[in-house]
Amino acid sequence: MVLKIERFQPEGVNVRMSGGKPSYSHVVTVSGSGKIVYTAGQLARDVDGNCVGKGDMRAQMEQTFQNLDRCLKAAGATWADVVKTNTFVTDFDEFQKCADIRMRYLGVATPTSNLAPTAARPSASPVSPDPIS
Repeated sequence: MVLKIERFQPEGVNVRMSGGKPSYSHVVTVSGSGKIVYTAGQLARDVDGNCVGKGDMRAQMEQTFQNLDRCLKAAGATWADVVKTNTFVTDFDEFQKCADIRMRYLGVATPTSNLAPTAARPSASPVSPDPIS
């Protein structure tokens, strides 16, 4: 079986550039007799790369799910096709208050999921000068 691999950036999602080229693909699909879609981890960034809702987890989750939705649609997939999620949060208690946002996108037939609490990055971090927390 021949596999076809496609890498692309969905419209409406910020693309981080390095040397004039995308640093990574937001979506990669692998097709053969079926199709597997991989999405990059998404942040609460708008199309211009600006952090949405600093200090407001609800606004950040909404933006993140909108970005994921764009990725899925660009690959011809829907939320019903999602089989696994990995979620990293800096404030578990605030995350719990936003379960309705997650359920609106994933529905009751939710995929397998991992939830990992993480420490917020200091603002001097070379990885992200404007941490989302």
